[in-house]
Amino acid sequence: MSDSFKSAPARPAYGGPMTARFNAIGLVVSDMAASVTFYRRLGFAFPEDTGDQPHAEAELPGGIRLLLDTEESVRSFHPGWQPPAGGGRHSLALLCDSPAEVDALYEELTGAGCHGELKPWDAVWGQRYAVVNDPDGHGVDLFAPLAASAQ
Repeated sequence: MSDSFKSAPARPAYGGPMTARFNAIGLVVSDMAASVTFYRRLGFAFPEDTGDQPHAEAELPGGIRLLLDTEESVRSFHPGWQPPAGGGRHSLALLCDSPAEVDALYEELTGAGCHGELKPWDAVWGQRYAVVNDPDGHGVDLFAPLAASAQ
């Protein structure tokens, strides 16, 4: 019997050739129209006819896409799927141009009825930071570097 099974074939070192590439962030939503409205407020360019569709995509700078799928759409190919209980396991982080923009965007979103998870504050790591939740409770972090003079 050969001992060849004892040694694994050589693999490329970390950082070697890879064919899979990060391309999209997908979120499951319960209300497509509310979610599209929320993300449009943040500058995501969803096509006009997506509010009543089961799937929506917005291309981001650099070619990454934000994908939204309704719960019903997911159940069409995964019948036993249930939304996870609880939340806070992931978030999207959006860089703003200034600390003032963090404050203004947080106020705009919470003023429109979005849940403010964390009010804007000056974080110890040198950023103005706030967290709002989208209509399904997905966290959206808003942040901007603090001015050098303010640190």
